[in-house]
Amino acid sequence: MPQTVFPLDSTKRFTDQQLLGHNRWHPDIPAAVHVKPGDSFRVDCREWFDGAIHNDDSADDIRDAPLSTVHVLSGPFAVEGAKPGDLLVVDILDVGPIPQEDSGPLAGQGWGYTGIFAQQNGGGFLTEQFPDAYKVIWDFTGGTATSRHVPHVAFTGIVHPGLMGTAPSAELLSRWNSREGALIAQDPDRVPPLALPPLPEDAILGGLEGEAFDRAAAEAARTAPPRENGGNQDIKNFTKGTRVFYPVYVDGANLSMGDLHFSQGDGEITFCGAIEMGGFIDLRVDLIKNGMETYGVGENAIFMPGNVDPQYSQWLAFSGTSVTLDGTQRYLDSHLSYQRACLHAIDYLTSFGYSPEQAYMILGAAPIEGRLSGVVDIPNSCSTVYLPTAIFDFDVAPGPGGPTRIDPGMGVPRSSF
Repeated sequence: MPQTVFPLDSTKRFTDQQLLGHNRWHPDIPAAVHVKPGDSFRVDCREWFDGAIHNDDSADDIRDAPLSTVHVLSGPFAVEGAKPGDLLVVDILDVGPIPQEDSGPLAGQGWGYTGIFAQQNGGGFLTEQFPDAYKVIWDFTGGTATSRHVPHVAFTGIVHPGLMGTAPSAELLSRWNSREGALIAQDPDRVPPLALPPLPEDAILGGLEGEAFDRAAAEAARTAPPRENGGNQDIKNFTKGTRVFYPVYVDGANLSMGDLHFSQGDGEITFCGAIEMGGFIDLRVDLIKNGMETYGVGENAIFMPGNVDPQYSQWLAFSGTSVTLDGTQRYLDSHLSYQRACLHAIDYLTSFGYSPEQAYMILGAAPIEGRLSGVVDIPNSCSTVYLPTAIFDFDVAPGPGGPTRIDPGMGVPRSSF
């Protein structure tokens, strides 16, 4: 096992740990750990809300989720010799829940959660259809997830980090704030907002203190969206065995990571749509000098996915086109067409006895495949969502006898403002 260079104690809050990470992006956040090219090391990660979500049958904690505090990231890790213009090579050697802690109050101790956020507090992909807060608890047995809130479903977790990336330069940070600020200005009162501006409240900036902290907190970027540095990409294929190539914008690269997921469907469509957990990630780092120019990788990460994805052989696929629910035609709107594909899948699963919220949670947490199937046939784009049939303990394929009616159990906890 690689040496743990960023240890975390499950009994302590993120800000009370031996090493202090961060929850914003800023080039001045000092490195917490220094490593060398070729080094392998283990990093502990807290779940993204730092213990605010509980293993119970209430969704009040999701309704009141403190979005200003996320994501709690481990790092930064400075790589000796890394310079702007290099590519940072990151190998994911292993990733999983909190080791040797099979039970406890913290997500990752034998359990995790999926949430649908209330429209007034973050919203989600289908927030107009699901405006309230909902929560599902998933129990881990080996590599399998099951839930008391969504019965008759079990699937192999596709464990991965939802968030990993390098620090931005001052110039890149300025570009982020400028373009996202312009977007917010188009509709500053929108709920949920169009983007998240810098927010000094609840900012955690590693070792920065005093005036340096105040200045950085006023301009540091929130970690919610993916950007040029990688960040919160929520790519479910970042599994064990993955190799990622990140652009380097500052000396040392200053790599950080967190937001570990036990499983996730393509799109993480409920926003808190993966099975969130704390855990560990084993990494190896290396450098490709001047790699950004050599390979034309200036504003994106590229990656080679691992080969440990669960192997499902049969799928039930649903398609959607870029037509709104009220029949309005949109031009090649792939975001809309994926929404419609997901809604069709949700409607279908309710014919077996699931509530719409249970069906939505399945799509968010199970390893579904989402695809852009046609983006050139005007005016309709076509998106598809593939549901692995083996995750159910009943036959979900259409047949002459009609759908099997299942007992939906206690259902999904709900909370509203």
